[in-house]
Amino acid sequence: MIVLLVAVAVACENLKLGDAGLSQSPETSGATLDTLFATIQDADKVLTSAYYYLPYGLISDFDNKMGSDILESITDHFISNKNTEGNGPNELYYNGALSASISGNGAGGEAYRFGAKRGSASLAETDYYAIRYAWFFLENADKIPTASKNYDAALIERKKAEAKMCMAIAYANMFRYVGGVPILTHALSLEEEMNFPRATFAETVDYIVDLCDEAAEVLPWTVSDTEKGRLTKAAAIGLKLRILCFAASPTFNSDTPWHPDAADWESMGKYVRYADHYDANLWKRAKDAADEFFALNAGMQYRLVQATPTGVGGVTTPRDYRLAYREGYFRRSSSEVIISTRKSNSTSYLDKHIELQNNYGCGGSLEWVNKFPWADGTPFPENWDWDAKQSTWPEQPFFKPDPTGQIKAPGIETRDPRLYENLCVPGDVWKDGKQGKCFYNHWNHQNNCPGFLMMKYVLQQDADRDYPPHWCLMRYAEILLNAAEAYNEYEGAPSAFAYQCVDQVRARVGLKPLEDIYPDGMTQEQFRKALILERELEFGFEEVRWFDMVRWGLNEAFTTKLHGLLSWGETDGRTMAASFTYGNPQNGAPAVFEAQPPRAWYRDFDTKWYLCPIPTSEVMKGYGMTQNPGW
Repeated sequence: MIVLLVAVAVACENLKLGDAGLSQSPETSGATLDTLFATIQDADKVLTSAYYYLPYGLISDFDNKMGSDILESITDHFISNKNTEGNGPNELYYNGALSASISGNGAGGEAYRFGAKRGSASLAETDYYAIRYAWFFLENADKIPTASKNYDAALIERKKAEAKMCMAIAYANMFRYVGGVPILTHALSLEEEMNFPRATFAETVDYIVDLCDEAAEVLPWTVSDTEKGRLTKAAAIGLKLRILCFAASPTFNSDTPWHPDAADWESMGKYVRYADHYDANLWKRAKDAADEFFALNAGMQYRLVQATPTGVGGVTTPRDYRLAYREGYFRRSSSEVIISTRKSNSTSYLDKHIELQNNYGCGGSLEWVNKFPWADGTPFPENWDWDAKQSTWPEQPFFKPDPTGQIKAPGIETRDPRLYENLCVPGDVWKDGKQGKCFYNHWNHQNNCPGFLMMKYVLQQDADRDYPPHWCLMRYAEILLNAAEAYNEYEGAPSAFAYQCVDQVRARVGLKPLEDIYPDGMTQEQFRKALILERELEFGFEEVRWFDMVRWGLNEAFTTKLHGLLSWGETDGRTMAASFTYGNPQNGAPAVFEAQPPRAWYRDFDTKWYLCPIPTSEVMKGYGMTQNPGW
């Protein structure tokens, strides 16, 4: 039975919820409807289940997304060499084998598998689970007796608004992967006909926006420390801004269909794009949402985490900037967090990210590394000659010696601090306080490693991870960059406000403003490119790059061959190497090499990859879902 039906086609009277209120379905325990909604505290277990099934981007046992891999692996940022059965990047994407009829273990490897079980595991996409529990809560919350303990009518209304936001987040997650989806407007019963027509692209956008607006009318702007993780008005408006920017982007808002199959409006086009003309007002909707957010955030309850200077004489060091950036995405309590999804307090949840790097030759691409500017924000040269004599370089590309001798190996960072927080570069410490094994002669180097390791969520010391994990589904930096985007696209040129939004993100890590980089001003196109780049630098491994590649139609990001960097340390990593050469000094191999494995996209790219295929088994069931272009 499809997840869509499993998730909703149970009579409300038969729904039961285990005490955990989390991993079990409500049919599995002896609770009755009266006991489920006997008090607000009891009913909150149902709502907690809706929260539990919201998207979670960390590798975990709760799903089998991409065969326990990461979405970044199918972008131009990262290369996976996790050659295990069911691994999505290697078995479905790099070789171009993904189709609508994947079954068996391979069914766990898609970026998103709409409506169906993942592989041989009893796991599936959980968006309709979240929607199910949310509707169940909405339709029964008013049954809580007014005479019950701690009854609070206003609190019930707030929790109903939270349920709407859970639905909005779930629909938004599906929408970005597959386009229009079936919309469920109530909790279904077994007596109903199982007919769920696919909503159009525009209808799905409007439904998500309406849910956000309805929830925003009730929800508080912020919550107390004891309620962190609860959804807020800021989450509602922030999600609305994200979806409106996504939908207004060129792939879906254009005079030209993004795929030949999408040209047929009635059979396919209306489900995956707007009509056959560009509409600037779609960007105005996004701009208005940005204005709404900033007007409500006048007190700066949500703000970027700023560095605390620790250098001599109050100087802010590169590491200070680095730690401020880390605080923004990693800490649940950060002033930057707008939407946080949480599965557990166990710090072991980050172990699978370490396993991905420990056991397989995975790593970041040189193409991404080269995009990170110098520490002051000046662009890193596109034509950097990694094989040249280092004495000819204007600066060391990763670390330079500390002239005071206070900072030992690897030295002082020379690039954008976000580079070091996203990737372990040659010489940096990684995971356990020891030098990362990304350089070629490291005693534990792995074949096919492209020369850079994932640092985000892995971090540098064991103690760095000794903190309850969460998935920061949205943070304030995204609000700023989404707002800058909406302003630039609607107004046709970067305004002072658009510059200000981007410059705030850059200043937090010590980079000079864009105006200093482009003293003669920027065109709309130049600002757009700079903004897309800023998103690459800011949101690595936060499931942003894939959707940017899709919505902006960045075909070069799909088709450009990716490379690695061969670096060689003065020691093999058992003791800290303080200096590095590039290339292999023993056999003369060049510094830059083509990363493995290659991708079928390099030679044969089809825009069908923008949206995920709908499993043929789901389409054939005839409940209303249709196939996506090209699949």
